[in-house]
Formats: sequence, structure tokens, C-alpha cells
Amino acid sequence: MSTIEPSVKQQLAGYRQSIDNIDAALLHMLAERFRCTQAVGVLKAQYDLPPADPAREEYQIERLRRLAKDAHLDPDFAEKFLNFIIREVIRHHEAIAADYDSTTEQTA
Repeated sequence: MSTIEPSVKQQLAGYRQSIDNIDAALLHMLAERFRCTQAVGVLKAQYDLPPADPAREEYQIERLRRLAKDAHLDPDFAEKFLNFIIREVIRHHEAIAADYDSTTEQTA
């Protein structure tokens, strides 16, 4: 393996530090997003609303595809990423609804 020039090593370290900072910010933003979607799941369970909302999901996918294109990010990647999040949110909403149903049955 060849040795890396100190200036290249320093530049690489700077990029990696930025990437690490961005990863941390992304995780904090995802945590906040899931905190909000958990609250939505509770509300849906309380009012017996379905865990999935296909019209909302379709709107969000199209919206994110436009935003991705404007940001010069691959819209297909953005859609795949959002679909992954949507599936996870629906799974959480289903679990919340099941817990809510079992709790209300016990108190009835």
C-alpha cells in the first residue's frame, strides 16, 4: 500500500469529520421524526384510523422526489429511502393499535 501525503490525509479527515457530523444530525432528525409518527400512531389507534394512509404516502413520495431532484439527489434513492421509513412507521402504527386494542379490552 502506498503512503498517503499528509495534505491528502488531512483533507480526507476533514471530509470524514463532516460526514460524521451529518450522520449524527440525520440520526437525531430521524429520532424526532419517529417521535412525531409515534404520536400520530397513538392518535390513529384512539380514533380507530388505519395504520396506513396510501393517499398521504403517495403525496409524500412525489413531494420528496421533487425535493430530491431540486437538491441534485437521485429521486429513485429518495423514494426507496422514504418507502423504507413508511414501512417502519406503518409497522409501529400497527403495534400501537394492537397494544391500544388489548389495553381497551382489558379495561372494558
